[in-house]
Amino acid sequence: MFDLVMLQSISYTAGAISVVLGVIYYVMNLRTNQRATRITLTNNLLQNFVSEAHQRRWGELLNMKWSDYDDFEKKYGSDNNLDNFAKRQAVILQFDILGNLLRSGLADKETLYNCIQITAPWTWAKFKSVLMENRRLYSGKDMFTGFEYLASEMMRMKLERDPSYTIPESLAEYHPDHARI
Repeated sequence: MFDLVMLQSISYTAGAISVVLGVIYYVMNLRTNQRATRITLTNNLLQNFVSEAHQRRWGELLNMKWSDYDDFEKKYGSDNNLDNFAKRQAVILQFDILGNLLRSGLADKETLYNCIQITAPWTWAKFKSVLMENRRLYSGKDMFTGFEYLASEMMRMKLERDPSYTIPESLAEYHPDHARI
C-alpha cells in the first residue's frame, strides 16, 4: 500500500516533471516564434528587392561607368546628379540595413541568400572603391559596414553551396582560391 509520504513524493515529482516539460515546450515555442518573426521581417524588407522599380534602379547602377573617384563624383555625385544619388542610396542603404540586421541576428540568412545571393556582392564590388573613399572623407570606418558584411556573407554562402561557381574578377577578393577567370 501507498502511504501518505510516498503519494506526496510522487505528487511532487510529477509536478516537477510537468514544470520541466512546460519550460522545454515554452523554449521550443519561443525559438520557433523567433525564427518565424525573423523570416517575416526579412520577407517584408525584401519585398522592395523584387519590384520592377528596384530591379531597374539596380540595373542602372550596374551600368554606371567611371575611371576614378573624381570622375565618379563629376558624373554621379550628389552635387551634380541628385537623381542618381537618390537611386544609388536607395539600393545601397537597403543592403546596409539588411546586413546590419543579419549581423545582429534579426534577419534570416537563408531567406536573404535565396533572394539576393549574388546581387549584394556584385553591387559591393562595383561600388567598393567609392564607398571606401566616402568612408574616408565623410564618416569614418563604420559607414556601410552592414552592406560590406552582407556582401561577404552572401558570397561565402554561395561558394559553400556551389564550389564550381566562377567568381567574376571584381569579386575574387572574397575567396581568392575560387577565382577561376
